[in-house]
Amino acid sequence: MHAAFKVDSRAKVDAFHKARASRAAAATKARRAARAQYHPNYYGAYVRDPDGNKLQAVCHRKDG
Repeated sequence: MHAAFKVDSRAKVDAFHKARASRAAAATKARRAARAQYHPNYYGAYVRDPDGNKLQAVCHRKDG
């Protein structure tokens, strides 16, 4: 499963990443990045939970 949560700032993406990655095992491969291949303003982070589900926070704002 992949669940994405839209947030209104890149700072919230970073906070999600920091909170989730610090609780996750190293094997979760937490990632945070701008991904221009999706669109120029895309910025997201995801972690995998212990069951292998992908949880993501994403911001679509350029100035966010």
